[in-house]
Amino acid sequence: MGAKTTPATQMLKAAGVVFTEHPYAYLEHGGAQHSAEVLGFDPFTVVKTLVMQDQDAKPLLVLMHGNRKVSTKNLARQIGAKSVEPCKPEVANRHSGYLVGGTSPFGTRKVMPVYIEESILALPKIAINGGRRGYLVGIAPQVCVDLLGAKSVHCALAD
Repeated sequence: MGAKTTPATQMLKAAGVVFTEHPYAYLEHGGAQHSAEVLGFDPFTVVKTLVMQDQDAKPLLVLMHGNRKVSTKNLARQIGAKSVEPCKPEVANRHSGYLVGGTSPFGTRKVMPVYIEESILALPKIAINGGRRGYLVGIAPQVCVDLLGAKSVHCALAD
């Protein structure tokens, strides 16, 4: 087991997914914009994994472009929830098993419904967290649908 093995990379490898690895110097609160900048990626192709919850505090994951925000109102309407809000970091950590800033949608502690911004699926390749702060993996966006059953939604807000 290499030092780079995370629950996310274990899940990808077990599924036979080919991925590229992109470690970078993590910056507290730097987010997807920072990782895109240091890795020379378009922030639109760097996908952030957001742990949110509905009105009943049921967790869900939202995969969003690094340079877009989620319209929680649009998301709630599309998934049939009364409301959706981001989880507090400690709650998000508990649900995902990852630290905020290192959250991957793959290999989470709890199985949660996953929603992916539909325009992400049109990209040839995305960079998404590999399960550790300062570590992205490059995959085809379709992997999110195939492995996680991610449902396509339209809830991006332009910056």
